[in-house]
Amino acid sequence: MTDVTVPRAEDFDEIWGLLALAFHSDSDPELREVERGVFEPERALLVRDGGTAVAHAAAFTRELAVPGASVPAAHVTMVSVLPTHRRRGLLTGLMSRQLREIRNAGREPVAVLWASEGRIYPRFGYGLAAQRYTLVCQTAELRLPEPASAVGTLRLDRPAPHGAELARLYERVRADRPGWSSRDERWWAYLLADLKSLREGATERRVLLHEGPAGLDGYALYRTKDRWERSGPRGEVRVDEVVAATPDAYLALWRLLLSIDLTRQLSFRAAAVDEPLLWLLNEPRGLGAQLSDALWVRVVDLPAALAARRYVTEVDVVVEVTDDLLPENAGRWRLVGGPAGAECVATTAPAQLACDVRAVGELYLGGAGLGALAAAGRVRELVPGTVAAAGPAFGWHRAPAPMEVF
Repeated sequence: MTDVTVPRAEDFDEIWGLLALAFHSDSDPELREVERGVFEPERALLVRDGGTAVAHAAAFTRELAVPGASVPAAHVTMVSVLPTHRRRGLLTGLMSRQLREIRNAGREPVAVLWASEGRIYPRFGYGLAAQRYTLVCQTAELRLPEPASAVGTLRLDRPAPHGAELARLYERVRADRPGWSSRDERWWAYLLADLKSLREGATERRVLLHEGPAGLDGYALYRTKDRWERSGPRGEVRVDEVVAATPDAYLALWRLLLSIDLTRQLSFRAAAVDEPLLWLLNEPRGLGAQLSDALWVRVVDLPAALAARRYVTEVDVVVEVTDDLLPENAGRWRLVGGPAGAECVATTAPAQLACDVRAVGELYLGGAGLGALAAAGRVRELVPGTVAAAGPAFGWHRAPAPMEVF
């Protein structure tokens, strides 16, 4: 017989073993200890069958940058079901209970996750809110423009001694980058952990620092992997993240990353769909960009979520929303907002648009266009002209750009 419990901290080893089985990985002891450092047992749900852990879901307590603001968001993670217990409704039970508990706690208006498979989470109201490019490029013929003037210097080091200054710069840039998650000291320790088991034959992680006139204004975390062929060196640069507060820092960092001696290939898995490289390189096709899904957002408290973000232009629209799992979100809502703030309240006025809660999640970070969702039939226009009038408000001047998988 199965039962759902909130695990204790000492259950983590068993949970880790369950995750290793579900995601086809070895239970690496060193990685397990790093993961233990960010685990929040009070936010987890564990299903046991006869005393054995068979299914699990958890969440991290972090904030998420959204257009014009930063909101508390349940970062859903560690979701798994043993192969022997599939097709029994365990995942449905876990996800439904988790959403209800997030809603009842009243602290987080949205939940966010990375999906192992995109078909899983829409049935729980999650909408694809941000995409990313994976870049795999041959660097020999790629060129970036020369800087207009020498406005900064580059330094190379190990990341650990620079944790505090990296954190300050990251938070400064995060304020204007929807999709980036907050990082406290625990998360920086987790993200900078440099385990050999995760290197896949590459070097230890290095940090490239750019110092501008006002101090540190850019950094890149990367590794290199040695490779030689009969024709000569074919090394690879593996970029983890690039954070830049100025165009000069961004250009300087990428100029070096694309021209490291003895390397001929570069990979980067967290490129934004509006990545400036696409407009800087002499041959954008050479980036080998492949588009994939990234962040999925579930609106948990609809009026609070829509009031928390900002809007590019003034908007005043009535939307009728359906939500099978959280009926508090269902009904007609009047959203009035703009660049300075927003308000969302229940109303009996006639609806101008209609959609399910999944579509609200897709719009939330400013990545999906209202017109695109209407063309797909995901949003219904009840009053002609509403999509054209309200659509621009839901965008943002930068695309959502997820930086890390959690």
